[in-house]
Amino acid sequence: MRDDDRLKLQRLVFYKEDVELIDKLLQMFLKRCQAKCAILIDKEGHLITQTGETNTYDLDTVCTLLAGTFAATREWARLLGEDEFSVLFHQGKHDSIQVALIGDRALLAIIFDERTQLGLVRLMSNEVAKKLEKLFDEAEEKNLNSNQMMPEVGENFGADAVGMLDDLFGSDDG
Repeated sequence: MRDDDRLKLQRLVFYKEDVELIDKLLQMFLKRCQAKCAILIDKEGHLITQTGETNTYDLDTVCTLLAGTFAATREWARLLGEDEFSVLFHQGKHDSIQVALIGDRALLAIIFDERTQLGLVRLMSNEVAKKLEKLFDEAEEKNLNSNQMMPEVGENFGADAVGMLDDLFGSDDG
């Protein structure tokens, strides 16, 4: 299998209703643990969705740094003989961030301050991670089913399309 084909199969694709469910789940999570915001990205650093107080952050930079940090951590784990570290935590003077691996393709970053108890964030993020993983599995199943229903494009598609356009609009050859 070619690399680009493998990437297409690994890429998460969400429909509007999937993102609405994810947003609702993350909003409930934030309310229950009193965190500031939740940012969900794929492992390449592309934003899937965000909830909460994110307007003070440059989300493109945050997403890129989160993905880079997790990639570096994956190498640390490998050097230590681990498959992967599934949770990262950074504590600041005022704000802290926890980043958790969701399934094998997404990262959930929770930013919180001193109002929030770390133990509560960890406990509840494990719960929300399981629910997100289930939603991802369901979205992947939908994508597989929709891809199976689409007709495959044959090798001569380009030439056939040009021929059909020439028949429809007349050929420029004469």
